[in-house]
Amino acid sequence: MIYYLAYGSNMAQARLKRRIPSAQKLGVVPLTGHRLTFDNESSKDGSGKCAALMTDDPADLLLAVLYRMAAAEKPLLDRYEGLGVEYRDAFIPVLTPAGQQAEALIYYATNLNSLLRPYHWYKEHVLRGALENGFPAAYVEQIRAVESIADHDLGREQHELSIYSPQV
Repeated sequence: MIYYLAYGSNMAQARLKRRIPSAQKLGVVPLTGHRLTFDNESSKDGSGKCAALMTDDPADLLLAVLYRMAAAEKPLLDRYEGLGVEYRDAFIPVLTPAGQQAEALIYYATNLNSLLRPYHWYKEHVLRGALENGFPAAYVEQIRAVESIADHDLGREQHELSIYSPQV
């Protein structure tokens, strides 16, 4: 088992569980010296995706959701995250919600482009993740304030958001 820090669309448990079935949510972890941005260029659709920008400024704070997952599923997560194209992986020290020291997997953006905006559906994943994990109102409002754009591929948008529809 490994620990994984989700700070973008994978904070939404329904999204991550669809991708990584073994993922178990442990709780919220604050990362000082990091800031959330939406300017990592997706090689799949050209839109902006989340980045955990390292600032080394102790006043900057990024909130992430810590998961435990099967180590055997890391290559699958690597593919979803675009390892080597859009992100690089690293293991960083964190304090788990239970108060234990651990090394957690995080993906750092490598394809930054400040002119990009996320699609509405992508921002919705991030917003849902922040809300379901009880992030502070001010943090949630910062996410809400991010300018997003419509996806011309309505089928993709419908597919992405279908995970939140009740299954009948």
